[in-house]
Amino acid sequence: MPIVKVRESEPFDNALRKFKKQCDREGILSEVKKREYYDKPSVKKKKKSIAAKKKAAKKFKMSRSR
Repeated sequence: MPIVKVRESEPFDNALRKFKKQCDREGILSEVKKREYYDKPSVKKKKKSIAAKKKAAKKFKMSRSR
């Protein structure tokens, strides 16, 4: 959980900016997006397999161009 200490004379905009930066560092938004909807285990497995194939193809393509 992000905690931002705000000084008495600090403007709200600066405090908000600090809060957003802290949330980014802790990965809160990415976690929320990941949990936005439920994927069945079979769907997760299929997505993971597709991502691995794409990564392997990209790596192969990069190695051939050098």
